[in-house]
Amino acid sequence: MTINKELNGDALTVCLEGRLDTVTAPELEASLKESMEGAKTLTLDLEKLEYMSSAGLRVLLSAQKQMSKKGGMTVTNVNETIMEIFEVTGFSDILNIE
Repeated sequence: MTINKELNGDALTVCLEGRLDTVTAPELEASLKESMEGAKTLTLDLEKLEYMSSAGLRVLLSAQKQMSKKGGMTVTNVNETIMEIFEVTGFSDILNIE
């Protein structure tokens, strides 16, 4: 998985590419933890994400909880495959998806 981060003032944008699963979720978790320190808002761009496992969902839920105390988290460019995962798991009701 490729993680591209861009911090613009206090707005952090993270673009994910590839597969978010048990192998790559710890990498994303560490990367987000490091980057979210000074950010008030987080945008996750999932346009190029092909797959997400329950480990990936856990990382998103954790980030959502942390960012809700600051300014919020938005998930953008969700493809059909990932949206189906969000809908089946109920994450479509939890996450702010644009």
